[in-house]
Amino acid sequence: MFSGPLIAASDVVRWLGKTVILDVRAGPDSIQAYETAHVPGAVWADLETDLSEPGDPSLGGRHPLPSLDAWLARVGRWGVTPSTPVFVYDAAGGGMAAARAWWMLRAVGHESVAVVDGGWQALCEAGIPIETDDAHPKPAAPYPTRVASWPSVDSDFVEGVRSDPSWRVIDARAHERYTGQSEPLDPIAGHIPGAHHLYWKSLLDHEDVFASSEVLRKRFAQILGSSSPEQVVCYCGSGVTACHLLLAMDACGLSGAKLYVGSWSEWCRQGRPRAAE
Repeated sequence: MFSGPLIAASDVVRWLGKTVILDVRAGPDSIQAYETAHVPGAVWADLETDLSEPGDPSLGGRHPLPSLDAWLARVGRWGVTPSTPVFVYDAAGGGMAAARAWWMLRAVGHESVAVVDGGWQALCEAGIPIETDDAHPKPAAPYPTRVASWPSVDSDFVEGVRSDPSWRVIDARAHERYTGQSEPLDPIAGHIPGAHHLYWKSLLDHEDVFASSEVLRKRFAQILGSSSPEQVVCYCGSGVTACHLLLAMDACGLSGAKLYVGSWSEWCRQGRPRAAE
């Protein structure tokens, strides 16, 4: 339905009333932001309870995926069927947490989903109508899928490929967290040995809009070398902003990379090797 994984804010208005819209602005004030103003009909999706579920961070990280059955039921309650177009927005250039929602929908086989490029800010600048009423989507049955489990990789998989020269493991966190200079969220600082670094925000241009496809391809080419996109694993702190790298890769024609959901928050709690530089 959509021509790619991103949709311009100026194009959203023609979809109003014809699609399911997810507002996935994250953070402690996200529900207040939603109640203050959101795109007409947008359903608020919470990163903490809708896009993840509580668990042991040493077995899934700080934002472990919900069970597949729970996710399929939730998607159905939002009114999403295989033929339903969906677009998603946040207030952080897709990183918190529109890319995560996009990946979760694509992971169960839903093709017609796009992230609003530039997010909430771009929608406001484009003059999109806003409302304050809660959305009341028409529920559907649990989303039908042929996927038997989440198509993500675990720490054992990453351990097996991190030193393989044909593979690339990419860390999406800020430079100071990758180098171990700072770690505000997890008990141990550093990164997975052998991992390359590509800060997710560095892929955004002005006003949190993605850089052009040409620029994105060049950025990834510097890391991938001769490795194919299918030989890439992306991680971050807890499997959220890593999805931003996957979204960017898909947007520039480099689809097929894998998500390590547990990410550093799981890895560092399992006593696995650590690097800092």
